[in-house]
Amino acid sequence: MDCKKIILKNNLRVLLVPRDDLKSVLVNLWVKTGSRFEEDEKAGLSHFLEHMVFKGSKKRPSAKAISESIDSIGAETNAGTSKEWTNFYIKSRADVIEKSIDILSDIVLHPLLKEEEIEKEKGVILEEIAMYEDTPMTKIYDIFENITFAGSSLARDIAGTKETVKGLKREDFLNYREKYYYPENMLLSVVGNFKEDTLLRLVEEYFGELKKTDQKPLSAWDSFDQKRPNVFLKKKKTDQAHLIVGFRGAEFGHKDRYAEAVLSSVLGGGMSSRMFIEVREKRGLAYAVRVGVDHGEDSGSFLTYAGVQTAKIKEAIDVILDQYFGLRDRRYRIDKKEFFKAKEYLKGHFALSLENTHAVCDFFSLEELYLGKTRKIESVFEEIDRVKVEDVYRVAENFFRENRLNIAVIGPYEKATWWTGSDPVHKI
Repeated sequence: MDCKKIILKNNLRVLLVPRDDLKSVLVNLWVKTGSRFEEDEKAGLSHFLEHMVFKGSKKRPSAKAISESIDSIGAETNAGTSKEWTNFYIKSRADVIEKSIDILSDIVLHPLLKEEEIEKEKGVILEEIAMYEDTPMTKIYDIFENITFAGSSLARDIAGTKETVKGLKREDFLNYREKYYYPENMLLSVVGNFKEDTLLRLVEEYFGELKKTDQKPLSAWDSFDQKRPNVFLKKKKTDQAHLIVGFRGAEFGHKDRYAEAVLSSVLGGGMSSRMFIEVREKRGLAYAVRVGVDHGEDSGSFLTYAGVQTAKIKEAIDVILDQYFGLRDRRYRIDKKEFFKAKEYLKGHFALSLENTHAVCDFFSLEELYLGKTRKIESVFEEIDRVKVEDVYRVAENFFRENRLNIAVIGPYEKATWWTGSDPVHKI
């Protein structure tokens, strides 16, 4: 599977990933901006703007007109906002590609942003924020990032707060688009069944109107200065405690990315992984146990989530920390069989992901957005195979340190009796 990069006259980058075996095509427009680029008092603007492109555009002046256009070709469309990028996609049959590109370019490049629609949508977003507040297994990730990146723009929730959302005006959307929605800060990715010459003609026709600026894609770097463990308790009446135990990690594309991936696989790759076996199978502490790795432009995180019995939270935290530090200190060695399994798990799941056009699009697009280049599919398998067990131990030693440790808990606790460390517990 090859990826071809083309730069239009207006400096818009276009990634082409042909898949002749498919009957569909995915077109995804990325903008390198998200919640960490916002001003504090306008937090949530990137996410709000994502909503507003579907509320009316130049050719389709209402949400109904937009949805009817999409439904009339049997397509699907949506958008997403992260802390560092926003994207908008449409996926359709290959033979209606022109209609798809027409719809996508119209809603993203020409949203009407009517004041009355903005005011109406505020209610929707406030309910979305409330929904996340009432969903602890989702909210816990926000809290973990709040403490892991405290004092930086990465600590801000993507949706903003009820107060900042209520205060947003039409002028804020217009200014934000002018500041960040220019071709050098955007990327168009196309994955699926298409003819290159036809597609490039359509892209030039519908996206060529973006004015060239010669600006470089923006960066939002922060400084991090964590000196001790951060422990955070959010008191909430729940039947189950939700917790994340993790560490501040490394940036996207860092030199140890493949060793880190193997480490993640050893600890959380499937039902035979260490965390799953120790937390769920041996002790029955949790139903859901997940190990995850996340990367941003200048930092990242390595974490374990679990939903546990409220009376067993201390045991769960102790077990998770023991697995982290036991591997770091080599008390729990990685034998050849486990090492081989961890690598094969990674390669197998990566291969399976390539059957999904969204996963293929993300694979190539995020590399281009963050690093200005793309990887070859084959190189991933080769790099995983090159990882040595000493590389995995080294990454564990670098990451799993007390001054990088962060613990977030949501549960019905008055006090953090489950934390015996000497450092203070922050409560809300």
